[in-house]
Amino acid sequence: MNDQPVFLPHSHIEIISPDIQRGQIRYALFDFDGTISLIREGWQGIMIPMMVEILMDTPHHEERHQIEKGVDEFVSRLTGKQTIYQMIQLCEEITARGGIPMEPLDYKHEYNERLTRQIQHRIDDLKAGRSKPEEQVVPGTFAWLNVLKDHNITCYLASGTDEKYVMEEADLLQISPFFAGVYGAQDNYQSFSKKMVIDRIIHSHNLHGADFVAFGDGYVEIEDSKSVNGIAVGVASDEKNRRGIDDWKRTRLIAAGADLIIPDFQEADLLEKFLFPD
Repeated sequence: MNDQPVFLPHSHIEIISPDIQRGQIRYALFDFDGTISLIREGWQGIMIPMMVEILMDTPHHEERHQIEKGVDEFVSRLTGKQTIYQMIQLCEEITARGGIPMEPLDYKHEYNERLTRQIQHRIDDLKAGRSKPEEQVVPGTFAWLNVLKDHNITCYLASGTDEKYVMEEADLLQISPFFAGVYGAQDNYQSFSKKMVIDRIIHSHNLHGADFVAFGDGYVEIEDSKSVNGIAVGVASDEKNRRGIDDWKRTRLIAAGADLIIPDFQEADLLEKFLFPD
Protein backbone atom coordinates (compact mmCIF):
# COMPACT_ATOMS: atom_id res chain seq x y z
CA MET A 1 0.00 0.00 0.00
CA ASN A 2 1.27 3.52 -0.81
CA ASP A 3 2.30 5.81 2.05
CA GLN A 4 0.22 8.59 0.50
CA PRO A 5 -3.48 7.88 -0.12
CA VAL A 6 -4.45 7.45 -3.77
CA PHE A 7 -7.87 8.75 -4.78
CA LEU A 8 -10.04 8.34 -7.82
CA PRO A 9 -9.63 11.69 -9.64
CA HIS A 10 -11.93 14.47 -8.40
CA SER A 11 -13.36 12.28 -5.65
CA HIS A 12 -13.06 11.13 -2.03
CA ILE A 13 -12.93 7.49 -3.18
CA GLU A 14 -9.64 6.07 -1.94
CA ILE A 15 -8.13 3.28 -4.05
CA ILE A 16 -6.32 0.74 -1.91
CA SER A 17 -6.21 -2.09 -4.47
CA PRO A 18 -6.02 -0.61 -7.98
CA ASP A 19 -5.84 -3.98 -9.73
CA ILE A 20 -9.15 -5.48 -8.66
CA GLN A 21 -11.26 -6.99 -11.43
CA ARG A 22 -14.10 -4.64 -12.24
CA GLY A 23 -17.30 -4.91 -14.21
CA GLN A 24 -18.20 -8.46 -13.12
CA ILE A 25 -20.30 -7.78 -10.01
CA ARG A 26 -23.53 -9.75 -9.83
CA TYR A 27 -24.25 -9.95 -6.08
CA ALA A 28 -23.66 -7.56 -3.19
CA LEU A 29 -23.81 -7.74 0.58
CA PHE A 30 -24.29 -4.71 2.83
CA ASP A 31 -23.71 -4.30 6.53
CA PHE A 32 -26.48 -2.27 8.18
CA ASP A 33 -25.53 -0.06 11.14
CA GLY A 34 -23.03 2.60 10.11
CA THR A 35 -23.00 1.40 6.51
CA ILE A 36 -26.62 2.22 5.71
CA SER A 37 -28.50 3.02 8.90
CA LEU A 38 -27.73 5.80 11.37
CA ILE A 39 -30.60 4.96 13.70
CA ARG A 40 -28.22 3.32 16.19
CA GLU A 41 -25.54 6.00 16.01
CA GLY A 42 -24.00 6.44 19.46
CA TRP A 43 -24.49 2.82 20.58
CA GLN A 44 -20.96 2.71 22.05
CA GLY A 45 -22.04 5.42 24.49
CA ILE A 46 -24.60 2.97 25.85
CA MET A 47 -22.65 -0.30 25.79
CA ILE A 48 -19.35 0.90 27.24
CA PRO A 49 -20.74 2.72 30.32
CA MET A 50 -23.03 -0.25 31.03
CA MET A 51 -20.08 -2.63 31.03
CA VAL A 52 -17.92 -0.29 33.12
CA GLU A 53 -20.73 -0.01 35.66
CA ILE A 54 -20.99 -3.82 35.87
CA LEU A 55 -17.22 -4.34 36.19
CA MET A 56 -16.89 -1.64 38.84
CA ASP A 57 -19.25 -3.78 40.94
CA THR A 58 -16.93 -6.82 40.92
CA PRO A 59 -14.88 -7.78 44.01
CA HIS A 60 -11.42 -7.18 42.53
CA HIS A 61 -11.83 -4.34 40.05
CA GLU A 62 -9.17 -1.83 39.05
CA GLU A 63 -9.51 1.94 38.93
CA ARG A 64 -12.36 3.19 36.75
CA HIS A 65 -10.05 4.67 34.11
CA GLN A 66 -8.31 1.31 33.69
CA ILE A 67 -11.62 -0.51 33.30
CA GLU A 68 -12.84 2.10 30.83
CA LYS A 69 -9.69 1.62 28.73
CA GLY A 70 -10.05 -2.16 28.75
CA VAL A 71 -13.74 -2.12 27.88
CA ASP A 72 -13.19 0.37 25.09
CA GLU A 73 -10.52 -1.92 23.64
CA PHE A 74 -12.55 -5.12 23.54
CA VAL A 75 -15.80 -3.44 22.45
CA SER A 76 -13.91 -1.84 19.54
CA ARG A 77 -12.10 -5.07 18.71
CA LEU A 78 -15.34 -7.05 18.51
CA THR A 79 -17.39 -4.39 16.68
CA GLY A 80 -18.90 -5.86 13.53
CA LYS A 81 -19.48 -9.28 15.06
CA GLN A 82 -22.78 -10.14 16.71
CA THR A 83 -23.41 -8.18 19.90
CA ILE A 84 -23.38 -11.42 21.89
CA TYR A 85 -19.61 -11.73 21.42
CA GLN A 86 -19.05 -8.49 23.31
CA MET A 87 -21.27 -9.84 26.08
CA ILE A 88 -19.34 -13.12 26.18
CA GLN A 89 -16.18 -11.08 26.67
CA LEU A 90 -17.91 -9.08 29.40
CA CYS A 91 -18.68 -12.33 31.24
CA GLU A 92 -15.02 -13.35 31.03
CA GLU A 93 -13.98 -9.95 32.41
CA ILE A 94 -16.44 -10.30 35.32
CA THR A 95 -15.09 -13.75 36.17
CA ALA A 96 -11.49 -12.52 35.99
CA ARG A 97 -12.32 -9.95 38.67
CA GLY A 98 -13.93 -12.41 41.05
CA GLY A 99 -17.51 -11.82 40.04
CA ILE A 100 -20.22 -14.28 39.05
CA PRO A 101 -21.68 -13.29 35.67
CA MET A 102 -25.17 -13.80 34.40
CA GLU A 103 -25.64 -15.41 30.99
CA PRO A 104 -24.32 -13.38 28.02
CA LEU A 105 -27.87 -13.22 26.63
CA ASP A 106 -29.05 -11.49 29.80
CA TYR A 107 -26.48 -8.73 29.29
CA LYS A 108 -27.36 -8.46 25.62
CA HIS A 109 -31.03 -8.00 26.43
CA GLU A 110 -30.19 -5.36 29.04
CA TYR A 111 -28.03 -3.50 26.53
CA ASN A 112 -30.75 -3.67 23.87
CA GLU A 113 -33.29 -2.25 26.32
CA ARG A 114 -30.99 0.64 27.22
CA LEU A 115 -30.15 1.37 23.60
CA THR A 116 -33.79 1.23 22.55
CA ARG A 117 -34.64 3.86 25.16
CA GLN A 118 -31.85 6.06 23.78
CA ILE A 119 -32.85 5.80 20.11
CA GLN A 120 -36.63 5.47 20.47
CA HIS A 121 -37.14 9.09 19.44
CA ARG A 122 -35.52 8.37 16.05
CA ILE A 123 -37.80 5.40 15.48
CA ASP A 124 -40.85 7.37 16.62
CA ASP A 125 -39.93 10.27 14.32
CA LEU A 126 -39.67 7.92 11.34
CA LYS A 127 -43.00 6.27 12.17
CA ALA A 128 -44.72 9.63 12.55
CA GLY A 129 -43.18 11.14 9.44
CA ARG A 130 -41.34 13.82 11.44
CA SER A 131 -38.08 12.43 10.07
CA LYS A 132 -37.45 11.28 6.52
CA PRO A 133 -35.54 8.06 5.79
CA GLU A 134 -32.90 10.12 3.94
CA GLU A 135 -32.10 11.85 7.24
CA GLN A 136 -31.42 8.57 9.05
CA VAL A 137 -29.17 6.85 6.52
CA VAL A 138 -25.57 7.31 5.42
CA PRO A 139 -25.67 10.08 2.79
CA GLY A 140 -26.15 8.86 -0.77
CA THR A 141 -27.52 5.45 0.26
CA PHE A 142 -30.65 5.60 -1.89
CA ALA A 143 -28.74 6.82 -4.94
CA TRP A 144 -26.29 3.94 -4.63
CA LEU A 145 -28.95 1.29 -4.07
CA ASN A 146 -30.70 2.53 -7.20
CA VAL A 147 -27.44 2.30 -9.15
CA LEU A 148 -27.11 -1.36 -8.15
CA LYS A 149 -30.76 -1.96 -9.02
CA ASP A 150 -30.18 -0.45 -12.47
CA HIS A 151 -27.28 -2.88 -12.96
CA ASN A 152 -29.48 -5.83 -11.88
CA ILE A 153 -27.26 -6.56 -8.88
CA THR A 154 -28.92 -8.83 -6.30
CA CYS A 155 -28.35 -7.31 -2.87
CA TYR A 156 -28.44 -8.78 0.63
CA LEU A 157 -28.33 -7.14 4.06
CA ALA A 158 -26.54 -8.77 7.03
CA SER A 159 -26.05 -7.27 10.48
CA GLY A 160 -24.64 -8.16 13.88
CA THR A 161 -27.71 -6.47 15.39
CA ASP A 162 -30.64 -8.72 16.28
CA GLU A 163 -32.65 -9.62 13.20
CA LYS A 164 -35.99 -8.36 14.57
CA TYR A 165 -34.52 -4.87 14.98
CA VAL A 166 -32.80 -4.94 11.59
CA MET A 167 -36.00 -5.91 9.79
CA GLU A 168 -38.08 -3.27 11.58
CA GLU A 169 -35.54 -0.51 11.02
CA ALA A 170 -34.95 -1.48 7.38
CA ASP A 171 -38.70 -1.18 6.81
CA LEU A 172 -38.82 2.22 8.52
CA LEU A 173 -35.92 3.43 6.35
CA GLN A 174 -37.77 2.11 3.27
CA ILE A 175 -34.77 0.13 2.06
CA SER A 176 -36.18 -3.40 2.40
CA PRO A 177 -37.39 -3.57 -1.24
CA PHE A 178 -33.79 -3.22 -2.43
CA PHE A 179 -32.75 -6.49 -0.75
CA ALA A 180 -33.41 -10.09 -1.67
CA GLY A 181 -32.71 -11.09 1.93
CA VAL A 182 -32.30 -9.37 5.30
CA TYR A 183 -30.35 -11.22 8.00
CA GLY A 184 -29.46 -10.38 11.59
CA ALA A 185 -28.20 -11.90 14.81
CA GLN A 186 -30.10 -14.67 16.57
CA ASP A 187 -30.23 -15.57 20.27
CA ASN A 188 -28.78 -18.88 19.10
CA TYR A 189 -25.74 -16.96 17.91
CA GLN A 190 -23.97 -19.96 16.42
CA SER A 191 -26.72 -20.25 13.79
CA PHE A 192 -25.79 -16.96 12.13
CA SER A 193 -22.74 -15.08 10.94
CA LYS A 194 -22.00 -12.78 8.04
CA LYS A 195 -19.60 -15.38 6.72
CA MET A 196 -22.40 -17.97 6.66
CA VAL A 197 -24.53 -15.57 4.61
CA ILE A 198 -21.67 -14.82 2.20
CA ASP A 199 -20.77 -18.49 1.77
CA ARG A 200 -24.42 -19.32 1.06
CA ILE A 201 -24.61 -16.59 -1.60
CA ILE A 202 -21.34 -17.70 -3.22
CA HIS A 203 -22.24 -21.39 -3.36
CA SER A 204 -25.92 -20.97 -4.23
CA HIS A 205 -25.14 -18.84 -7.27
CA ASN A 206 -21.80 -20.36 -8.25
CA LEU A 207 -19.99 -17.04 -7.90
CA HIS A 208 -16.31 -16.45 -8.45
CA GLY A 209 -14.22 -13.69 -6.94
CA ALA A 210 -15.18 -10.34 -8.44
CA ASP A 211 -18.78 -11.52 -9.05
CA PHE A 212 -19.33 -10.50 -5.41
CA VAL A 213 -18.86 -7.25 -3.49
CA ALA A 214 -19.37 -6.34 0.17
CA PHE A 215 -19.96 -2.88 1.61
CA GLY A 216 -19.32 -2.31 5.29
CA ASP A 217 -17.94 -0.08 8.01
CA GLY A 218 -16.64 -3.01 10.09
CA TYR A 219 -13.79 -5.43 9.61
CA VAL A 220 -15.98 -8.57 9.63
CA GLU A 221 -17.72 -8.16 6.28
CA ILE A 222 -14.47 -6.89 4.72
CA GLU A 223 -12.47 -9.91 5.87
CA ASP A 224 -15.28 -12.29 4.94
CA SER A 225 -15.54 -10.83 1.42
CA LYS A 226 -11.80 -11.12 0.87
CA SER A 227 -11.87 -14.72 2.13
CA VAL A 228 -13.90 -15.62 -0.99
CA ASN A 229 -11.78 -13.32 -3.22
CA GLY A 230 -14.62 -10.84 -3.53
CA ILE A 231 -14.37 -7.05 -3.72
CA ALA A 232 -14.53 -5.21 -0.40
CA VAL A 233 -15.61 -1.57 -0.14
CA GLY A 234 -14.94 -0.03 3.25
CA VAL A 235 -17.45 2.63 4.29
CA ALA A 236 -15.53 4.77 6.79
CA SER A 237 -18.59 6.81 7.68
CA ASP A 238 -18.58 9.55 10.30
CA GLU A 239 -21.97 8.62 11.75
CA LYS A 240 -22.30 11.58 14.11
CA ASN A 241 -21.49 14.36 11.64
CA ARG A 242 -22.83 12.58 8.51
CA ARG A 243 -19.88 13.79 6.44
CA GLY A 244 -16.19 13.05 6.00
CA ILE A 245 -14.06 10.10 7.01
CA ASP A 246 -13.83 8.41 10.39
CA ASP A 247 -10.07 7.86 10.62
CA TRP A 248 -10.38 5.00 13.12
CA LYS A 249 -12.73 3.14 10.80
CA ARG A 250 -10.50 3.85 7.78
CA THR A 251 -7.41 2.40 9.47
CA ARG A 252 -9.30 -0.68 10.62
CA LEU A 253 -10.95 -1.26 7.24
CA ILE A 254 -7.65 -1.04 5.38
CA ALA A 255 -6.08 -3.49 7.84
CA ALA A 256 -9.00 -5.87 7.20
CA GLY A 257 -8.29 -5.83 3.45
CA ALA A 258 -10.61 -3.21 1.97
CA ASP A 259 -10.04 -2.55 -1.73
CA LEU A 260 -11.70 0.87 -1.64
CA ILE A 261 -12.48 3.35 1.12
CA ILE A 262 -15.42 5.73 0.82
CA PRO A 263 -16.85 8.15 3.39
CA ASP A 264 -20.42 7.55 2.19
CA PHE A 265 -22.31 7.04 -1.08
CA GLN A 266 -22.60 10.65 -2.18
CA GLU A 267 -20.26 10.06 -5.12
CA ALA A 268 -22.43 7.25 -6.44
CA ASP A 269 -21.89 8.29 -10.05
CA LEU A 270 -18.09 8.11 -9.78
CA LEU A 271 -18.22 4.86 -7.79
CA GLU A 272 -20.48 3.44 -10.49
CA LYS A 273 -18.02 4.36 -13.27
CA PHE A 274 -15.19 2.73 -11.33
CA LEU A 275 -16.92 -0.53 -10.41
CA PHE A 276 -18.91 -0.82 -13.65
CA PRO A 277 -16.56 0.45 -16.38
CA ASP A 278 -17.90 0.52 -19.94
